[in-house]
Amino acid sequence: MTIDVLIAGGGVSGLATALALLESGRGVRVIEAARIGAGASHGNCGTITPSHAPPLAAPGTVLKALRWALTPDAPLYIRPRMDPLLARWLLGFAARCNHRDWEASARGKHALLDDSRRRLGDWVARYALACEFVESGEDYVFRDARAFAHEQRELPLLRELGVAVELIDGPAYEAQEPAMLPGVAGALRFSGDAALRPDKYLAELARAVRERGGEIVEGCALHGLREDREGVVAWTDHGQDRARNAVVALGAWSALSADALGLPWLKRVIQPGKGYSITYRAPARVPKRPLVLRERSVCVTSWEDGFRLGSTMEFSGFDRTLNPRRLAALERGAREYLHEPVGPEVRERWYGWRPMSRDDMPLIGRAPGLRRVWMNAGHGMMGVGMSPGAAQLLADLMAGRAPAIDPAPYRPERFA
Repeated sequence: MTIDVLIAGGGVSGLATALALLESGRGVRVIEAARIGAGASHGNCGTITPSHAPPLAAPGTVLKALRWALTPDAPLYIRPRMDPLLARWLLGFAARCNHRDWEASARGKHALLDDSRRRLGDWVARYALACEFVESGEDYVFRDARAFAHEQRELPLLRELGVAVELIDGPAYEAQEPAMLPGVAGALRFSGDAALRPDKYLAELARAVRERGGEIVEGCALHGLREDREGVVAWTDHGQDRARNAVVALGAWSALSADALGLPWLKRVIQPGKGYSITYRAPARVPKRPLVLRERSVCVTSWEDGFRLGSTMEFSGFDRTLNPRRLAALERGAREYLHEPVGPEVRERWYGWRPMSRDDMPLIGRAPGLRRVWMNAGHGMMGVGMSPGAAQLLADLMAGRAPAIDPAPYRPERFA
């Protein structure tokens, strides 16, 4: 039997793509090497943030990374080692740490994040996604007045893009947010941001896909993919499949699978950016909305029965170590800001590999040089927040429809 669309990857991007394609009248089979949501989608903080448009590749990032090179628990850490692919990626990344490229990436990221933020509310209602979605807004909190002033340099561009932001001085913020310790220098409130519980979101996407006739096969890794005149041939743990079209939504594994996919250039484009989180039973006093403890780059979110500290960016390849030093940095950072920085019970200590593209923007569209293979990968730290918009953009491109946003910034051929 010939599959209509074979989607490789059962994370948030693959499942959202499956749902958008089903709504477009296509048939789908999703294959996942492990289990649904086992990758970077699972342990992130679940914030939906058009405010996070500015990319990691920014003026000053290279100098900051060099200063932190000997600090293994720094928010951004590059583990010293001989790795030619990482070196090449870093050179390309460093070349983009200028104002012109920073602004171009910020505009591209915002268009997709904003479209996704608007679309997500519709998806939650239309598909009855029980994922604790809340239009909460998000606060960046500062304890250093200089850091608070420095962050405001990005606000003119964000306001031009339509991001609503409010500046709140320290005493006023402490009065509004009783979870905070004294000593707040100021806060930025992004009222248009939202949040959800990511594990429930993925489970609900999978449910919606299955209810609409989509097939999801777990424990089925992709080992090879080739295009011929009749479509696409895929070699998997379950044998050989034939499909009319294929979608690569493998996240950070896109780089590991590049040769098998017939897309060797992907190894130069995507690096795994390792992130960490700790999930607790919620303490008695939790913040009213998601927070970023800005100087420490720690994200704080809470749900009905959970509380999570997350973030950090570590370039250490596909290292499978759950580094206790970097986990401890999350708790240490939270203790500087919060009355109750941790919960009474640890439920999970986690790491995941984010798919970091060289320009911090995803690859969405037809794979270069191919007709029937498409891509939805490289979303960096924004996979959950970009998922509805990226999926709909790809579904529109595959159907030959005019998409809601300009697809040019995300075209994979910019790297090939």
